[in-house]
Amino acid sequence: MSTSGSPQTAEEPAGGPAAPSPPAYARPPAAGRARLAAAAVRGAPYALVCVLFLAYATLSVCRHRRMEESSWDLGIFEQAVRAYAHLQAPVVDLKGPGALVLGDHFSPVIALIAPFYRVFPGPVTLLVVQAALLALSALPVTRAAVRLLGQGRGLAVGVAYGLSWGIQRAVDFDFHEICFAVPLLAFALEALLARRWRAALLWSLPLLLVKEDLGATVAVLALVVAWRARAADRRAARLALGVAVAGVVAAVVVFTVVIPHFALDGYTYWEKMGKGGGPFQGYGTKLATLAWLLVPTTGLLALRSPLLLVAAPTLGWRFLSSDPYFWSSDFHYSAVLMPVVFLALADALDTVRRDRRPWLRAYALQLPAAVLAAALALSATSLPLARLGERETYRKPARVAAVEKLLARIPDGVGVEADIGVLSRLTSRCRVFWIGNTRGVLPAYLTFDNSTGWAGKDPVDYAARLHPGSRFVLVGEAGGVVLLQRVA
Repeated sequence: MSTSGSPQTAEEPAGGPAAPSPPAYARPPAAGRARLAAAAVRGAPYALVCVLFLAYATLSVCRHRRMEESSWDLGIFEQAVRAYAHLQAPVVDLKGPGALVLGDHFSPVIALIAPFYRVFPGPVTLLVVQAALLALSALPVTRAAVRLLGQGRGLAVGVAYGLSWGIQRAVDFDFHEICFAVPLLAFALEALLARRWRAALLWSLPLLLVKEDLGATVAVLALVVAWRARAADRRAARLALGVAVAGVVAAVVVFTVVIPHFALDGYTYWEKMGKGGGPFQGYGTKLATLAWLLVPTTGLLALRSPLLLVAAPTLGWRFLSSDPYFWSSDFHYSAVLMPVVFLALADALDTVRRDRRPWLRAYALQLPAAVLAAALALSATSLPLARLGERETYRKPARVAAVEKLLARIPDGVGVEADIGVLSRLTSRCRVFWIGNTRGVLPAYLTFDNSTGWAGKDPVDYAARLHPGSRFVLVGEAGGVVLLQRVA
């Protein structure tokens, strides 16, 4: 008999009734949670690709929207892609009336953009495709790093790669065909690190269609495959040696036969090789580029991986050139080096963790976090992606709107002579020539940015001097951009 006045069952604890257990459907079982965690791990590289694509595309499109192009490259490649989209020869009038793009750079791979351009004609299509390809390259880099280093450290390397200065500079530089080379190199090196020798060679071969100098890169990559496969798979090693020879032969044929066949004035870039002070010319800039390439990205540890040799051909032609633009860390020239140095880093980290020296193992253990921290700090301060946090990035200036309204007065399909500031607004609907390089072809319109007064106070007089015997009248002016029409 209970003295409390209420019965107490044997199952009821002395402190009161037990709290009800949550229903089974309220929380997944342990196996289900494990599957969700595994799916999140597998999906992390793909999520990274999506985030990077949105960031790259936003930066590129906003930059174009604000009319901030820094070169004529976007216009040149749009002219080529536009021709491919209409099943025509890839004539690039910006390089000279009737000039074929294959006589400038051997990049038939850009024809792959043609179907998208046919549906969405305009320079934005090229910028979005470039953003997608550069973002895609983060997938093999991250997967390889995760496989070699584990989830946390591998993701750190993958994010640092996506934020690397070389990739950001390429995103910030209009459009260039190397956007195809970056993912191809990344997939090839991922396969190499996974000891999938034939896949590595197959991924490298399309590089021959991206740019003429990449034949040497294919050869060096194949030699690295041959070296690593020599003991485990001699047949693959012999195949790799064959690919190395094929890469060299393909490069020689393209340089000496293909490009001269299509070129108006031969391969003009030969003129930039071996002139001036040779390889020691501008050595300060070259050393700074090497430092940028190896220190914030890899902490110098990539020097311990033979994969770094794949960067040698690109660095070689750049540093042997007499053109200062090739030496620096600016523009798009270092983008193809980023998957090389980051996967060389992953390879070196995998090797160093078995090193006998404790200090080196400790350094390698902390390096992925340090590389990520450096990439985040630079991206938040000095690199192009920092502009995504600025309001002005998303606003079209009133000047640009006024210039676009002025250019809308040019009819579709006519010949226009233009400069950098406005040509990418016209290449999707007009035949555009570079100002001063029409080679006797008389344009119907002439437009250029004269805000600095470089053409003189009288644009009509400048047009008359540019095309003696012709007469131009001023159609209008907006934001320093002048538009003239030829009337005789």
